[in-house]
Amino acid sequence: MKYIFPTLVLAIVLSACGGPSTTEEVPQDLEGKKALLREKKQVLSELTAEITALEKEIASLDPNIIADNRTAVTATKLQPEDFEHFVEIQGTVQADDYIDVTSEIAGRILKMTVKEGDNVRQGQLIAELDLEQLKKQMAELETSLDLAKTVHERQKRLWDQNIGSEMQFLEAKNNKERLEKSIETLEYQLTKSKVYAPVSGVAESVILQSGELASPGAPIIQILNPNKLKVVADVPESYLKAVQPGKEVKVTFPALDQEQKARISLIGNTIDPNNRTLEVEANISKTNSLIKPNLLAVMYLQDYKEENVITVPIEVVQQEVGGKDFVFVTEEGAKGAVARKVFIKTGKSYGGEVIVEDGLDGGETLILDGAKGLAAGQEVKIKTSK
Repeated sequence: MKYIFPTLVLAIVLSACGGPSTTEEVPQDLEGKKALLREKKQVLSELTAEITALEKEIASLDPNIIADNRTAVTATKLQPEDFEHFVEIQGTVQADDYIDVTSEIAGRILKMTVKEGDNVRQGQLIAELDLEQLKKQMAELETSLDLAKTVHERQKRLWDQNIGSEMQFLEAKNNKERLEKSIETLEYQLTKSKVYAPVSGVAESVILQSGELASPGAPIIQILNPNKLKVVADVPESYLKAVQPGKEVKVTFPALDQEQKARISLIGNTIDPNNRTLEVEANISKTNSLIKPNLLAVMYLQDYKEENVITVPIEVVQQEVGGKDFVFVTEEGAKGAVARKVFIKTGKSYGGEVIVEDGLDGGETLILDGAKGLAAGQEVKIKTSK
């Protein structure tokens, strides 16, 4: 309890009890010290009684002079609200368009027109290949075709005159047509001397340089479309019912301290037998240039929702030695608000809130700060409301 005039009271007590003094003689023997202690305690007891009586007299004349010794607490009125529970699943950002630009034929690269980090548009020239060897093969085939045409024409004239065998005629014809088809193939390959970008994006990686040999199907560069990104996460099979195509999820990027809403775009068709998870993808928008492939992300997947329930902060829930949970609410007492102990049954919790399944109906005033250490029936003063 706080008292008025604390300095004056302390001075009276010290004076009456024989506080530090240079004139009072303190006994040196044990019995003398014990006698002095009894004397001082008696004086202190008498002073305490006088102070208590004085406080009562002052309080009766002006109650505001005596400090309010009620326990200060904060409180909030409970109202039913919707409760949602989310599962936090770690994932990564991946590019939806990550394309390997390859050549359809083999050839030495004469010229590269892009470097790493360049913006690339669809249809842009990426590389030119040296196809001199194909051109030489074309010249050889054309010479062979001229001879094959001459042989075929002569065999045809002989066959029309019933001279020679049919097999000779057919062989000549087949040889001519085979060479014509080979030339067509080479002509098509010669049109592939230039490699173009199949999509627009950024040249993320340049794998081959001028002078190196390109092989069919081997990447020359890799193009990334930075505007088409997705978050990929492995969801445990126990949450299979919670994932649905088009369902909204929250995605956060811990390194950037950012979050955004996304929708599930793809659910894997198989469960990994090693870790019992399935792959889930959610398309995201590139709201920040720092959102890049392989960036760590967290997907928040809602697996439980209940409407119109009573929830309380987890930190205000206390537990008795026997294991029962309880909270304190306020009620009107003889001299104002007092703390009332209420036993509760809790359910699911998330985000610092826990569902109260039994014990509270809503409308009660829940004590928040200051609830620890309260006793049932203790007088309280509500400082602020949440």
